[in-house]
Amino acid sequence: MLASAQSGFINFIRVSIFIVMAWIGGLKAFQYEADGIVPFVINSPFMNFFYHNTGKTALNEKGMAVPEYTLHKNPEGKTVQKNIDWHKNNGTYVFSYGLGTVIVIIGLLVLLGIWFPKAGLIGGLSTIVMSIVTLSFLITTPEVYVPDLGGDFPTPEYGFPYLSGAGRLVIKDIIMLAGGLIIASNSAQKILNQRVGNSE
Repeated sequence: MLASAQSGFINFIRVSIFIVMAWIGGLKAFQYEADGIVPFVINSPFMNFFYHNTGKTALNEKGMAVPEYTLHKNPEGKTVQKNIDWHKNNGTYVFSYGLGTVIVIIGLLVLLGIWFPKAGLIGGLSTIVMSIVTLSFLITTPEVYVPDLGGDFPTPEYGFPYLSGAGRLVIKDIIMLAGGLIIASNSAQKILNQRVGNSE
């Protein structure tokens, strides 16, 4: 039974990827989500050119020079106007709107692959590329690992391989990568089958 249902399960992968892409892509239109991706984007050599404040430093409350963006983080569920103003100047929201649109389109292409293999192939390949870029954040983004903030005694677990909440979110994209490979391969096989059928 499981073997005969494989085709349906592959379509379920398509639907699952669409749900994730449409939901997360749609959230990119909202301030808290746009603010939240800044550490990933601003530290990425593939994406940081989209922001205006990349590479800038400022002094924190201890007088230490730190990346400027770290002083303008809005915790989820909290809005600080001076931080929002910084993000507007940074291009945070414009970039987030564009990224969200691209993510939703990829999700739609993946879903359309159920009926249109060429769309599914493009969607699958795009999912692969997006997942690889996201997984690269494990190398480029300091926030993906638990920081050493000290406390009553030395912090025993920090840095690699101790993933923070952000890191645990990123590592899950390895599943998206696998899903993208499966649906791209499946779509390519359907396209080949169609060509063979048309040539007979």
